[in-house]
Amino acid sequence: MFIVHVFVHVKADQVEAFKEASIDNASNSLQEPGVARFDVIQQQDDPTRFILVEVYRTADDPAKHKETAHYKKWRDIVAEMMAEPRSAIKFDNVYPGEGGWDS
Repeated sequence: MFIVHVFVHVKADQVEAFKEASIDNASNSLQEPGVARFDVIQQQDDPTRFILVEVYRTADDPAKHKETAHYKKWRDIVAEMMAEPRSAIKFDNVYPGEGGWDS
C-alpha cells in the first residue's frame, strides 16, 4: 500500500465549493481499481484546512489516478480556490495489512 496525505489550505469563501468538488473527486476515485481509500478531512479549528488521505494499492497508482478525467476536473476546479499551493507527504503502510483497507 502507498499512502499520500495532501495538505490543502483554501480561501475562506471557497470552503463549501472545495468540499463539494473534493467529495465528487473522492467518490469517483474509489471506483479506480488502484484506490483502496480516499478520505477528505477538514480541520476542526481552521475549516479552511483540509487533508486528503489517499491510499493506493501500489506506488504506480497515484500516477494512474492523475490521468483520470475526475482528477483533472478536480484539479482545474480547485486551482483558484487555494490560499496557497497544496503539498503532500508520502507514506508506506505499516498496519493494517493490505486486506485491512477493504474491510
